[in-house]
Amino acid sequence: MFPSHRRAALRGGPTAAALLGAVVTLAVLALVAGLLVSPAGSEGHDDRDRRTEDRPNVVVVVMDDVSMDLVPTMARLGRLARQGATYGDAHVVNTLCCPSRAATFTGQPPHLNGVLTNTSGGPLGAKGGWRAFRENRGPQRSYNVALQGAGYRTGFVGKYLNEYEPGQPEGPRSPVRTPPPAVPGWDDFEAFSGGAYDGWGYFRTVTGGDGDLDLRAEPVPPVSAPARVKDRSYAGTVIADRAVSLARSYERADEPYLLHVAPYAAHARNADPVFPGEPVFPPAFRDRGGVRSPQGECGPTACGRLTVRDLPGYGDDPRDNRPVRLRDGEPVTTAGWRPDRVTLSRTDALKRYRDRARMVQSVDRMLGRLMKVVGPDTYVVITSDNGFHLGQHGLDGGKGTPYESDTRVPLVVVGPGVEPGRRDQVTTNLDLAPTIERLAGLTPEPWRAGSSLVPSLEDRRAPGARYSFVEHRQGPVRPGEPDADAGSGGRLDAIPSYTAVRGERGLLVRLDLERGWRGERWAWELYPSGTRYERTNTYARMHDRPWVRDLRRRALAWQDCTPEQCRRLTR
Repeated sequence: MFPSHRRAALRGGPTAAALLGAVVTLAVLALVAGLLVSPAGSEGHDDRDRRTEDRPNVVVVVMDDVSMDLVPTMARLGRLARQGATYGDAHVVNTLCCPSRAATFTGQPPHLNGVLTNTSGGPLGAKGGWRAFRENRGPQRSYNVALQGAGYRTGFVGKYLNEYEPGQPEGPRSPVRTPPPAVPGWDDFEAFSGGAYDGWGYFRTVTGGDGDLDLRAEPVPPVSAPARVKDRSYAGTVIADRAVSLARSYERADEPYLLHVAPYAAHARNADPVFPGEPVFPPAFRDRGGVRSPQGECGPTACGRLTVRDLPGYGDDPRDNRPVRLRDGEPVTTAGWRPDRVTLSRTDALKRYRDRARMVQSVDRMLGRLMKVVGPDTYVVITSDNGFHLGQHGLDGGKGTPYESDTRVPLVVVGPGVEPGRRDQVTTNLDLAPTIERLAGLTPEPWRAGSSLVPSLEDRRAPGARYSFVEHRQGPVRPGEPDADAGSGGRLDAIPSYTAVRGERGLLVRLDLERGWRGERWAWELYPSGTRYERTNTYARMHDRPWVRDLRRRALAWQDCTPEQCRRLTR
């Protein structure tokens, strides 16, 4: 049962009887207050304080590239999943870092928030990265702004958005770099950048005592430094330390708080390693193989017991996935956009999978530390910006596809009154912003294209969405693209633009096989439900089924839907 002061917020609003009782109570209290407090004492009374009474705290943890095959390797996440609400059909609306995170902050899909790719530049200007987010007023539309306006203390730690980087040195003789612009809506802001993908050699943009941003460089430790010394400055360690420190300070304060934490695990490193022989996915040294643990730390499962069988669809022949076009109403199979075979060997796929499992141990430890600090009136939301493929779909490693390996993410919510158990409602990261606003007792902003999950927190059988959508726009890969790195096999540009819709009956993908940002050449892929992964494209023989026509209608309508229309399309 929810605490009484929280039931109304979680159910979307108080009943008429509750409102009448509240009016009578407030009238009596106002009369008593008028007798006890002088008019002078009432001057300067802060409505902000009154609005923050009995508001729950919210902690949001957005992991990086954490696919579902990593969830069994995280013991503390597993315990939290058993204690809280677990959404087994949670997906993201875009499977690249920056567009997905922009969607999480704003509750808007890329075609509404303006962030289509990871990086800016190119012939059409700012279509991605921090620049596109800022030019489309993404910071002002983010959910933290709404909570800050309602009296919440707001804090951010970790990876923010691609291209949110320090400025270059002011001159050839000046080593000084300037911090990036301040982001509205955050009282405490600590964004990591630069070499944080590598684990070491990064910058931290930190809110200073005067409210301005300070830039702090975290150098790479010497190669000869002991492992424990290196781990003290490992990005995953520092993000965890700062998140726990902020949570502890917030718990001591009277005002409610929002804390958004974004670790870098399990993203691949940059192309040039900071230490000789660094793995593509660099864990903390304590989680690597050593004398005490030759195979390293992979959570509840020994690293040696993780196999490519844990990667559904690894090595599947992609030739039966070729897209289908309709020519005069008749299906015609086109040339496939994927390579005919995977070049990532089983040995390399397994090594990368195990290193990714080792990487997420730093996140799992952070979850345990946070749960020891936060109070009983705190909701904790844990998810990832996207999944990841390793040898599936004819591709080596990376993300960006509309397939389940890349779109499906963990989503766990724990907190007061949350009924434990699995939820079958379909959800995407568009739903997080309105959910957090509802938890804070706010009405979601009108531009949110997602729906609040609050009803399903109390009742796991509550009605919910039935369809999820993914949209992806891919042009030529720009310099600085982090997802065309060693971990992605350099094949991000092989993935065409598409819009996809997933329902109970299956997944339909509408692809634009024309390369670049201009021109259109449409083709389709269809994967009915019932298999572990998208194995064979059945669009040619099933394209005229009623349920496929319905998916096609929804996919076409999604491409330019307004927030209200987007919400309706999921139902």
